[in-house]
Amino acid sequence: MTAHTLDHLDSPLLSQITTNAAGTYTGIVGDATWAAEVRRLADARDAVLLAHNYELPEIQDIADYTGDSLALSRVAANDPHSTIVFCGVHFMAETAKILSPEKRVLIPDARAGCSLASSITAAELAAWKAEYPDATVVSYVNTTAEVKAMTDICCTSSNAVDVVQSIPADQEVLFCPDQFLGAHVKRKTGRNNIHIWMGECHIHADINGDVLAETACQHPDSDLYIHPECGCTTSALYLAQEGVVPQEQVKILSTGGMLEEAEEAGACGDHGEVLVATEVGMLHQLKAVAPNVTFTPINPHAACPFMKMITPAALLRCLALGKDEIDLDPDTIAAAYRPVDRMISIGNSPAAR
Repeated sequence: MTAHTLDHLDSPLLSQITTNAAGTYTGIVGDATWAAEVRRLADARDAVLLAHNYELPEIQDIADYTGDSLALSRVAANDPHSTIVFCGVHFMAETAKILSPEKRVLIPDARAGCSLASSITAAELAAWKAEYPDATVVSYVNTTAEVKAMTDICCTSSNAVDVVQSIPADQEVLFCPDQFLGAHVKRKTGRNNIHIWMGECHIHADINGDVLAETACQHPDSDLYIHPECGCTTSALYLAQEGVVPQEQVKILSTGGMLEEAEEAGACGDHGEVLVATEVGMLHQLKAVAPNVTFTPINPHAACPFMKMITPAALLRCLALGKDEIDLDPDTIAAAYRPVDRMISIGNSPAAR
């Protein structure tokens, strides 16, 4: 039996796993003993561990690679291991399977969904396409495999502008599902022929303009790192235009872009403060690359409950039991591969770390 097909590996920590009232796997602390066991099990499974920037700190620290969706997609496409363990939400693991159908792809908890991915279904996209039959469909990577299969080209927050700019200027575009990222792309490209689906990530949408304005006024000298999924993006640009915040302090960035910006600040010896508008898990990586900078979340309660389902217990269970496995039908994989492959070939993105 190969590492690829192993179903069950013994672990002395398995008996400690319990579930809480919400059903989340718990009972194990992410300490040195756990870390050593995770590495042993990963080696036995010939598995590479990928973790999104929003994961719990201990999950990020044990991963082989940490990054944003685009960076991790590129790793998934090229890594030689026979098994990919994706510590993130379900659509991310699906994307890894689309790019590497011959590999076994595991997610520590298949119930880790995404409110944004759920905001458009394949049936809804089909109906929208029927209204604009000649339009090019650009889908954010935060979508299901079925939606990707009906898409012309996918994008992430890192390369959404580059993707849309790669489409002829006279070509209509359907952009889904994130309305805030879509508005950012429309603003940056100046296109009037882009139609935007009104979906949202509930966590990023709650980082709104009122919260941003109040926090920015309290910290007038701070830079602003703002993820384009946030509901406060337009407000941030308005504050800059009105002179409330200097324009050079407002930076609309993917999570990978935030890390690059922070790394540059850290290398320059900056000791200032940065207000961060994205999911709070991002602060762990930011503090690591720029320990002298103070990173303050604009909304300290902006924690994605789905990302936080990937606990130390869930990861150990995944590696020991070979669960939960991503299973996609071959036709969906074949249809979704082209738009995802086009996504990873366009634009520059910070590499996974």
